[in-house]
Amino acid sequence: MTALNRVPSLLTRAGTASALTLAAVGGSIVVPGAASDAAAAAMGNRALKVAASKKGAPYLYGATGPRRFDCSGLTLYSFKRAGKKLPRTAAAQYNKTRHVSAGDRRSGDLVFFHSGRNVYHVGIYAGKGRIWHSPKTGDVVRLQKIWTKSVWYGRVN
Repeated sequence: MTALNRVPSLLTRAGTASALTLAAVGGSIVVPGAASDAAAAAMGNRALKVAASKKGAPYLYGATGPRRFDCSGLTLYSFKRAGKKLPRTAAAQYNKTRHVSAGDRRSGDLVFFHSGRNVYHVGIYAGKGRIWHSPKTGDVVRLQKIWTKSVWYGRVN
């Protein structure tokens, strides 16, 4: 049995304090989800750049790009270009993300606007309380400050 094979059983028996000691003396510990969080952040930032590149594209209900978008069409298009497939509607996209708190949100996360339990709008978080989104008929893809506290956040993994 190699030292690496013994680490999980040693950690199970020795507890967290010993795991921290192991790390302090040169061992390594794998943090579950750390690599996937980094990959999600990179993908989210790529999607954010795609959305920003569509600045000024007109809103059209049901449109998924590349020249016109509705809200979920913009997020679907942006993440597809970043390498991740999302469902078509804002509500289905919410159900497909890993939900994160406002304190844990970061650029590239999806921002879901809701009334009660019903999600009605989605955008991509750009930092500093702003989102890239395709707002409504007669409007265009743009960067805008989040205007309500009735939002949830989701991370695309």
